[in-house]
Formats: sequence, structure tokens, C-alpha cells
Amino acid sequence: MIFGKVWGALRAQFNKLANFFWEADPIAQMRYEYDRSVEQMKEGREGLELYRGLVERVTRQVREEQRRIAQLEAQAKAYLKAGDRDTAGKFALEMEKLRGDIRQNEEQLAMHEQAYNNNLLKIQHAGKKLADVRSRINKHEAELKMSEAEAEVAKLAEQFDFNVTTDFGQLETVLNERIDKNRAKVRVSADMSTKGIADIQAEQNMEQNMAEDALRKLESEMGLATPQAAPAQKELGPAQSN
Repeated sequence: MIFGKVWGALRAQFNKLANFFWEADPIAQMRYEYDRSVEQMKEGREGLELYRGLVERVTRQVREEQRRIAQLEAQAKAYLKAGDRDTAGKFALEMEKLRGDIRQNEEQLAMHEQAYNNNLLKIQHAGKKLADVRSRINKHEAELKMSEAEAEVAKLAEQFDFNVTTDFGQLETVLNERIDKNRAKVRVSADMSTKGIADIQAEQNMEQNMAEDALRKLESEMGLATPQAAPAQKELGPAQSN
């Protein structure tokens, strides 16, 4: 009883292992089954060839017996015409015995011929089935490879999706953040470069005015320029008539 349980457990494990290899590569398993069937077919064909040799031997034997019967019949008729009934009777008796043998051989030949034709038909039918199996295996292999390729393409399309939840989407977010930081640095640098421009321009204007005043003072001292007259002041009150 214990041995039976152990054997049952081992069979279950072997069955599990067989199923694993069966499902791991079904195309390879199908090709293995196909190759094994082809080998069986070759063995069947060799057996059929041997059987056909037997049929040919029986056929040759029947033909030789038929020729022998024809000879015996001719000899019996010849001795009968010659009046030698005893010798003609010997040939006639041998001919009858040979006819009994040839009937049995002909029955066996017909049986062997029918068996050969039946086996030949089975092998020919099996050959057509094997050709169909080979075609189906190639078709399934092509469909399997195509489906695997489609699955890989679908997986790649999913991986290449720039959604925030995917790797490419997260990487794109990181890149965009870096681009924003770089642009912010450029903007800050640009803004800082314009700081104090008004003060610098005011200082330059002031220096230019001071230089102009110094230049006029120098021209006045050198008598090169006449001092500008002060603008006349308007008198208050009503205008006097002449």
C-alpha cells in the first residue's frame, strides 16, 4: 500500500514534469511527434516492401504452376492421342494435383494482394496526413512567432507611452524640470544684467553736464564765448499808453 502511494506520487511528479516540457515549446513537441510518425511510416513502408516481396514470390510460383499445368495438359493429350492411356493418366493425375495446389496458392495470392493493397492505402493516407500535419505545424509556428512579435510590439508601445506613470513619462518630466531650471537661470541672469542701468545712465548724464559747464567756463575765461544774457523780467501792472 505504501509502495503504491509512493509510485502514485512519483507518477504525478513525472506527469507534472512532462506537462511542463509539453507546454514550454509546443512547436518542438509537435515536430517531435511528427518525426516519430515519419519514422513509424518508414518502418511501415519497409514492412510493406517485404510483404510485397512475398506477394511477388507467390505470384511467380502461381505462374510457374500454371505453365507446368499447361505442359502436363499438353503431354497428357499427346499420350492420349498416341493411345498410351497409362502415361497420359499419370500426367493427368499430376495435373489435377497441381491444379489443387494452384487454387490454394491463388487464394493466398488474392488474400495477400488484398492485404497489401489495404496496407498500401493506409500508408498513402498516412502520408497525406503527415503532409497536412507538416503544413499545419509550419502554419502554427508562423502564427506563434507572429503573435509573439505582436505581443512584443504591444509591450514596446506601452513602454514608449509618455504617460506620467511610465518610465519614459517620468524621464520626460525630469527633462522638462531641468529645461525649466536652465531657462530660469537664463532669465535671472538677463534680469540681473539690466539692474542699475538707470543709475549708470543718470551718472553719465551728470558727468556730461558737468563737463559742459566746465567747458563753457573755460570758453568764457578765454573770451571765446559771450555769456548768455539773463532773460528780461516782465513788469507788473497795467501797460502804459504813449
